[in-house]
Amino acid sequence: MKIALLSMAMIGSQFVTPVGDRVPQLNVEATCKATVATDKAMGLDLAQSFDDCMRDESAAQQQLTTFWLANSTELRNRCEGEATAGGNDSYVDLLICMQMADWVKSPSSGPKLKGASKSRNN
Repeated sequence: MKIALLSMAMIGSQFVTPVGDRVPQLNVEATCKATVATDKAMGLDLAQSFDDCMRDESAAQQQLTTFWLANSTELRNRCEGEATAGGNDSYVDLLICMQMADWVKSPSSGPKLKGASKSRNN
C-alpha cells in the first residue's frame, strides 16, 4: 500500500506546476461589480457594463498566460502585489504592469520626437 501511494505521488508530481509559474487566480468579479457600481453612482454616460469588464479581464488573463513565464519571479510578485492592492484584483492591471516593465527593459526604436529648438530655424 505504501509503495502504491509513493508511486502515485512520484508520478503525480511530474504534472504539478509550481504556483509561482502560473498566472494567479484573481477575484475580478468583485472588482467589476465595484467598477459598475462606481460608474453608476457617478452617473457616467459611457459606464462600463459588468459583461464588458469581465470580457476585458478575461482577455488580459489569456494574454498573461503567454507573457507570465517570460518575466522574472521578482517582477511577477511586484506586479501581482500592485494588481491586488486594496482588494481590487485585476488581470488588466497585472498585464499593464508587466508590459510597462517589459517596455522599460527594451523600449522600441520608434522615431525620435523633435521638440522646439532655439536653433531650429538657423
